[in-house]
Amino acid sequence: MNKTLVATALAAIFLAPTVSAIEIYKDDKNAVEIGGFIDVRVINTQGETEVVNGASRINFGFSRELTHGWNAFAKLEWGVNPVGSSDIVYNNRFESVQDEFFYNRLGYAGISNDEYGTISIGKQWGAWYDVVYNTNYGFVWDGNAAGVYTFNKDDGAVNGVGRGDKLVQYRNAFGDVSFAVQAQLKNSSFYTCDIEDITEEACEARWNQGEADAQQVTYNYTYGGAVTYNATDMLSLMAGINRGEFDIDYGNGAQKTAVDLIYGAGITWGNFDSNGFYAAANVNKQENHDTDNIGRLIKDAYGVETLVSYKFDNGLRPFISYNLLDAGKDYVIQPNFNADPNDVFKRQFVVAGLHFVWDPSTVLYVEARKDFSDFTSANKEQEARMSLSEDDGIAIGIRYSL
Repeated sequence: MNKTLVATALAAIFLAPTVSAIEIYKDDKNAVEIGGFIDVRVINTQGETEVVNGASRINFGFSRELTHGWNAFAKLEWGVNPVGSSDIVYNNRFESVQDEFFYNRLGYAGISNDEYGTISIGKQWGAWYDVVYNTNYGFVWDGNAAGVYTFNKDDGAVNGVGRGDKLVQYRNAFGDVSFAVQAQLKNSSFYTCDIEDITEEACEARWNQGEADAQQVTYNYTYGGAVTYNATDMLSLMAGINRGEFDIDYGNGAQKTAVDLIYGAGITWGNFDSNGFYAAANVNKQENHDTDNIGRLIKDAYGVETLVSYKFDNGLRPFISYNLLDAGKDYVIQPNFNADPNDVFKRQFVVAGLHFVWDPSTVLYVEARKDFSDFTSANKEQEARMSLSEDDGIAIGIRYSL
């Protein structure tokens, strides 16, 4: 197997849109690089206009040559909030605000070999992201239908599909085919109740009292894999799957197992950062994999994401993307005492944008979102809460990469 393909497989571990880094140290054996970007923007959405952080980050990459063709590597990445906390939270996470100046995004280490591939351990991009990253290039409203940013647009850490926690991952490439397999080795349990504004401690007390609306949920290991076929220099095809299980014990003694499953495929033409035409799409089918906008587990849904762009020689890059996550009605796992069988969940929006790539490390941009979602419910208060985080908007900003 040639070293170029091994490098491609290893690069997939560091997979994230528009990666840049500067080498700050190198000797005969070791190398250190620093990367990341500062992204700040003005956004108008949800009836307000503010200056906000655009998922700014800083990272350090380490590599070391070992004996017999082996290499060791590590990466640490933190999110950075240069503008302070904001009341509007829209970038992958509408409900949780990172108040800290630094917060953990990635942290892993591993070894690689031209013949035997790579193995890495830690918080890293999941194998599922290989399938759907190709539409995740919008700066402001990136993909929220591909099953990556699960549990109310968080980072996919819980089920290992985004920046997964506690992953063990293996990658390799043979000819034009590369693949990744992983296991998420964790132990977690929590209490949840079908009651709004209740603490976990109070919910646990209801579970101990035998209340039917209280549940103890155990969600441990997950497993996933993906394969990529580079059919030509321009065309790539991807497919993958990720699976976990919830064991649910109700306060009244009932038990249930819910399988968290997502599978799907993607297709890419071109390179988003290169001049010329770029197009990408992915589709997925999921069960018990994500939550709606007020935290209720979705029984089943399907997602579609598409993105088309063209980068001109003068650095202008217009694009348009479409996102759909459709669970239909009666989508909430039962029993759930806050669920109406006629509740509808259909997240749907279009984003159009114009990037001016002044140079590869400096991008000025404007992006606008038009929402077409449907969150119909007989409970109008819940309907309003569901709709709040899915709104039209427009933003202008600058991304300065290291």
